[in-house]
Amino acid sequence: MILLLILADLVLAVHLAVIAFNVFGLIVIPTGAWRGWRFVRVFWWRALHVGILAVVAVQAVAGRACFLTDWHAALVRAAGRSESSAPLIERLVERLIFWPVAPWVFVVLYLAVCAYVLVLWRLVPPRRATQTIPPQKNML
Repeated sequence: MILLLILADLVLAVHLAVIAFNVFGLIVIPTGAWRGWRFVRVFWWRALHVGILAVVAVQAVAGRACFLTDWHAALVRAAGRSESSAPLIERLVERLIFWPVAPWVFVVLYLAVCAYVLVLWRLVPPRRATQTIPPQKNML
């Protein structure tokens, strides 16, 4: 039971890290383009960012919860714990991640974010490691 709760907390931490990574990219890519930060054009980082957000959008359109959400819930249930018995920090993190809104709100939100990232891909194109990145500022 303790191991299942530890795994559930680990899945929740990974979920929070993925969300933080995605939000970080949404803010840093346009800011970095404007400020001339080269790392915002690193291809593998940008491809990972777009890929994760595309998976989230596809899951939302398909009416499915994120697989991390499903894993966390299954582990909590398997441990025999209810949500109300979770520690305070975990409840706060869960409130941050799991919003009590209609599913269609998530579909619209995730599709809009995915479209925004695709626009950023076009406006601030990534470069492969073999390409040189000319020093530029005020790209947007």
